[in-house]
Amino acid sequence: MKKIVACKVLENHRVWLRFDDGVEGEVDLSDMVGKGVFAAWLDYEFFRQARLDERGGLTWPGDLDLCPDALYLEVTGLKPEDLFPALKEGRVHA
Repeated sequence: MKKIVACKVLENHRVWLRFDDGVEGEVDLSDMVGKGVFAAWLDYEFFRQARLDERGGLTWPGDLDLCPDALYLEVTGLKPEDLFPALKEGRVHA
């Protein structure tokens, strides 16, 4: 699992992230604003409360969080099977 080691809230519902392997970049979350649990982000001051949790994930008050692996894929443009080779080999079990 990837860990986020630094984050900065940017304008227009974007965040800059740095991961534990040195990869860094911006993620645009604006397409999620107002949808389901992300309705809270309609209040931009709430969105600005983004923090890192103890496991290296991105979180907001009220247990709202985003998966660091998904954010890593967004930053790098990789596909899930690039990050998790077992997906290519069909060795994933539920």
